[in-house]
Amino acid sequence: MLLRTFGWSFGITAAGLALAGILWGGKGLAIVAILSVLEISLSFDNAVINAGILRKLNAFWQKIFLTIGVLIAVFGMRLVFPIVIVAVTAKLSPWEAVRIAVNDHDRYENLVTNAHPAIAAFGGMFLLMIFLDFIFEDREITWLSWLEKPLAKLGKLDMLSVVVAMVALVIAGTTVADSVPLHGGHGTVDKAETVLLAGVAGLITYLVVGGISGFFEERLEDEEEGDEDGEPEIEVAKAPAGGSGASVVRSVGLAGKAAFFMFLYLEVIDASFSFDGVIGAFAISNDIFEIALGLGIGALYIRSLTVFLVRKGTLDDYVYLEHGAHYAIGALAVILLVTIKYEVSEVITGLVGVVLILASYWSSVVRNRRLGEDSGQSDDDKAEVTSGV
Repeated sequence: MLLRTFGWSFGITAAGLALAGILWGGKGLAIVAILSVLEISLSFDNAVINAGILRKLNAFWQKIFLTIGVLIAVFGMRLVFPIVIVAVTAKLSPWEAVRIAVNDHDRYENLVTNAHPAIAAFGGMFLLMIFLDFIFEDREITWLSWLEKPLAKLGKLDMLSVVVAMVALVIAGTTVADSVPLHGGHGTVDKAETVLLAGVAGLITYLVVGGISGFFEERLEDEEEGDEDGEPEIEVAKAPAGGSGASVVRSVGLAGKAAFFMFLYLEVIDASFSFDGVIGAFAISNDIFEIALGLGIGALYIRSLTVFLVRKGTLDDYVYLEHGAHYAIGALAVILLVTIKYEVSEVITGLVGVVLILASYWSSVVRNRRLGEDSGQSDDDKAEVTSGV
């Protein structure tokens, strides 16, 4: 199972590191390896979020995620996207941006870094909306019940997540964006307008892509429930060997338009997660090809980990993992907005996500043990265990 899921990642890692050694020597090989580890540490929570969405898709769209989706993630977001950002923000032609990226590494680094406020505002708002919609949703299983239950009650107010996100954007636009240091420490610049526009664009992107995918998903569910020809098609997913869960029966994954827009939603999420990695990579190298190779290898492991979580049914067995991942998303969103003006170490960014994921995993393990030990207790007691802390 492990080799089948991570086999391609292992093979491409070996080939990528060998290529780095041939092209750039021992130093280049070390840089690519460090960038790969950086990407994995920064995007570990991304795998959990992706798995929660990917398991809704049918086998065909899961394969699309692992083929076309990988190409978009590796070449699109780690190689093409920074060049597009440079072309747009610096008002250059695409060919001129490519020329600078290939031949003038220092200028390319300056242009990408100076575009960071817009990138951070867009990604920060998109991720913040994901977190807010999760935390304001009423759910049967809660992790931090003392926090999640009151927020779920507040979430009954229409558009509360949008209001909170807009307030956060206005605060960011009027505080951290009013005097952003230029790269190299040569003065500051007011980026309030840029941050506000980019943040609104991130919010609109979330509402459009997420709204359309949710619409088609709900319509597909209604069609299945109203099907008069028979029961909806189902498939059985066996619990992993040694796992605590029983076999799970679920509807066959989404297909058609619903799956397509869900796939787009996945790709935008991946893009939002990749922003901090792309910017942070310049602390290690300003060579576009070293960055693309290193971050691309890391992205492959995140994809493989996503598939592993889906195939093992990990999110069904460890029910608080999604909670931890969404809290990590919320933390990353705040960090992205803060980095518009202040520098935040990638070590801190990565550790916040890892700590929250590990904490939610451990809470899930404790919950499973308590459910196993207290299998003979009353229904009320079981409900209390299920609700978390």
